[in-house]
Order: sequence, then structure tokens, then C-alpha cells
Amino acid sequence: MGKKLAGFMVAFSLCMSLLTTAGYSYAAAADGSVRVTLPDFAVSLNGHSVESQYREYPLLVYHDITYFPMTWYDSRLLGLEATWSQDDGLDIKSSPVTTSYVTYTSEKRNATAYTAEIPSTVVTINGKSIDNKKEEYPLLSFRDVTYFPLTWRFAHNEFGWDYQWSDTDGLSISSHNPQVQTAMLPTSAGENDVALFKGYYYFVETTGMTNHIYRAPVQNPSDKEEIYSYNFYSSDRNPKVVTFQNRDNTLWFTYHLGGGFTGQDYYVKISDDGKAELLHRGYIDFLDTPYGTLILNLPGGYMYLSQPGQDETNSKIVGGGDPNVKMYANQVPRSVPSTAASVVGDDLYVLCLRGPANQNSLCKINLKTNKSDTIVNSSISSFRMINNKLYYVKDEDNALYSSVLDGTGEMKLSHHAVSWFDSIDGNVFYTTKKETNQYDLYKADPNGEDPLVWTTPVIEVQVLKDRLICRFGENDDYGVVLLDSSGHLTLKLTDPISRVLTSDDGILLETARDSSIEYIR
Repeated sequence: MGKKLAGFMVAFSLCMSLLTTAGYSYAAAADGSVRVTLPDFAVSLNGHSVESQYREYPLLVYHDITYFPMTWYDSRLLGLEATWSQDDGLDIKSSPVTTSYVTYTSEKRNATAYTAEIPSTVVTINGKSIDNKKEEYPLLSFRDVTYFPLTWRFAHNEFGWDYQWSDTDGLSISSHNPQVQTAMLPTSAGENDVALFKGYYYFVETTGMTNHIYRAPVQNPSDKEEIYSYNFYSSDRNPKVVTFQNRDNTLWFTYHLGGGFTGQDYYVKISDDGKAELLHRGYIDFLDTPYGTLILNLPGGYMYLSQPGQDETNSKIVGGGDPNVKMYANQVPRSVPSTAASVVGDDLYVLCLRGPANQNSLCKINLKTNKSDTIVNSSISSFRMINNKLYYVKDEDNALYSSVLDGTGEMKLSHHAVSWFDSIDGNVFYTTKKETNQYDLYKADPNGEDPLVWTTPVIEVQVLKDRLICRFGENDDYGVVLLDSSGHLTLKLTDPISRVLTSDDGILLETARDSSIEYIR
């Protein structure tokens, strides 16, 4: 036994019982083919037990070394990407990529031994060229898939994987790329909204004409407790739909009962101990202020300050002293929190229909004196308050602008029309509509042309804990890509994703494949 193989066997405490049957020849045939077998011991990849007997691409053993298939999902499960070209051959490298485990199950049982080939293609591993024909443990080709040897040289030195071996559990291989975990929630959880907040999953189960809202600890999802329930009627508009939202580090959920005009939205606050309390109802939005809760009556276009237990008729109308001010917030999409209104100290910033032309200007209303002023005297479609600066999109060119809180120092930030925008660590990102449900993602650069952050059009972008979460279409190579505050790649997820869910820790996702809930820490 050579030094390389001996060192590998010692490092992993592999016993002689794992060796293939004595008498096998490891020399390649004249046509480059070699004899391989299926492993007769257990193998797990990142905690996933690999069942090779009924696998389209089983693990193989050649020259007493376990080989794993470089399929799209198997390679990315271990943090590898492989590309091939006619000129450069096969390029394998460590990459910030991950995926859920795919079994590649086949209905046909595999034989115990097969013939594989040693490909003559040029191979590069982490930028280092190797001569596959001269390798003691060459890459193999089986069922038109490249197989990679799990030797110490490659697995440990090149890719940094960890190995463990035991007589009872077999071979265990662990990579250090972020892993996708399946939330062990009821299969029906993905039919409604799901949230992860302060160590608990929150989800909905529907029985008959009743929605039950549960919470369950992440470490033991089966230990669920009901925190709220409500009855609905089939005539209600979207009666089963529950939506979770993190508002100022507090978890809320909303639902709708009744019709479009006769019904209303219900807003329920969840405390840290799991108690759910219905606090607001109606077609409204609301913000906490030093003077009570600011209620934005969306259909009516007026605002008032509400105290606990206080009737609306006794509440203070905000901006009522100026007859030319009518809130524009009822026409602004509420998909982004604080798009319609924002509060800084005593001042409320809100889009108002002001003046004879009913121009939706950005106004400031002092909540103490009720005095109102126009901050940006231009027609604005949306705005946000970020780090005590104003960011807004003007209707005249659909471009993004910024200013200080009094509206001075205005600066144009975007070179393209803006559909969505946000800022991370002072860097401003925005999307521009390209086609239906497809957007280009740019980084604003006031001193030059805005660079395209990602070459593939996105479907949706969110900001979560100083990261950009970009979601792509089901037919794209990756379902979600995570970028840092500078727009640089931190992780790619292969799974097709239908929704990015509310979470205060890690990334919570719903897969488009089967509506299962996945979690990446």
C-alpha cells in the first residue's frame, strides 16, 4: 500500500473491512475503463445519509477510495462549483454556494460493481492544473457525470472538509459552506405565511372555517402551541390569508374579514411570551410616536393620534389645521414599511395631496403643534427615511433622490428609473423594471455610471441584517443570492424559491418545488 493511501487510511481510521475485494486490478484497461464498486458502508454528506443502492448517481469506490458524483446538487451541497469548456476543460473550485440535499432516487436497483472511465480532459482544481491520467486517484466518469475522489489531498487540503469514521456509522463528510435545513413544520404550513422570530416558528393551520395560529420552538418544532384563532366565511375576501410582519422588532400578523368595501383588516401583536393581542382594525397603517399611536386612515386620507382605549372621535386629528393637506398615503403601496409615513422625534413625514393641483408632495407635520410644511415640493411616488436622510422617487423622471430632513441638499442618486430602493451602510441599491416580473439591480453611484450589481434579472430584492436577498425565477440557475453591503456575493442557493419569509435570524424561505420551508443560518 502506497504512502498516500496509507496516510489516508490512518487519518480516517478506516479498517481493512472497507477495502474492496482482494484481487481487483486498479490498472485502467486499454480503453481507459476501470472497475468500480458501490460502497458497502454508510456514507453521509453534511448529515444526509446517501442511499447508493437506489440512486441514479451512487457513490463509488475505486482503488479503496470513495468517490462522489459532481452533479449539480451534490457538488453545491459541499460548496463546490464545476464548469466545463472546450478550451479550458473541467474547472472545479470552492464557492460560496449551497443547496438542500437531493436524493436522485431511481426505481432501479444498482448492481454492486460497474465500469467507469478515466476522462482525458484538462482538470483544474482551485486554480491548480492536474494531469488526470497520471493521478493515483483520478477523476472518473460514470453515467456521464464526473466523479471526484475523497482523498485527503483534495477533500481536506483543497476544500477544507472534515472527515469522521466509525465502524457503526461509516464515513461522514462535512463541508463548511452554510447548510440548508428543512423546518420540520406541518406540510400545510407553506400554504399560508410563516415567520421565524426570536427562536420560534409562527405558522397557520386551517381546519374547516377556522384559522389557527401556532408558534413552535425552532429546536423542537413539533412542540407547537396555539396563540390565536379566528373564524371566517367563504364570502370573505381572502379569508384564509395571514401575513406576518416584523415592525420595529415586534412580530405582528394581519388578516382580512368581510368584503372589499364592507370588510376590514385586523392587526394582531405578538409579545415575546407568545401572547397575541388584536390591537387595530380597518384599512389603516400605524406608527408609534411620542404622542401615542399614529393611525393612518387609508381610504379617508386623514391621520389621528390614538391612545390605548381611546375612541377615534376623541382622538387628535393630525394636520387638521391645514385645509390644503390631505394624506396621499392611501394611494401608496405598503409593501415596504414606512413608505407612506415616517416619524422622527416630534415630526411626521408623509406624502400629502397638497395645493390646487393635488400634488403628492412630501410634507412635515409637527405632532405637537400640528403645523405643516412642504419639504419637497415635487410630485413623489414613494419615500423612505434611512439614517436620518430622506430618499424619494420623483414622478417626473422616476429617479431616486436624497436630501437632508429639511429637504435641502437634494441629490439625484440613480441613472435609471426606480422600482425599489434601499440603503445598507451608506450604499444605495435600486431596481429597474426590465420585463414583466424581472428587474435589473443597480448600485447608485453619484460620481459615475451606476454599476449593474448582478447580471441576471431579479424578481425581488429585500434587505435583511445588512444583506441583500435577491430572488430569481424558477428557471434560473439559482433561486436566491445573498450580497453584502457593498453588493459582493456571499452565498448562492440553488433551490427554486417562491417566497422569502419574515425572519429575524438567518434566512427563511419557501421552496417552489414543494412549498416546504427551508432555513439557512
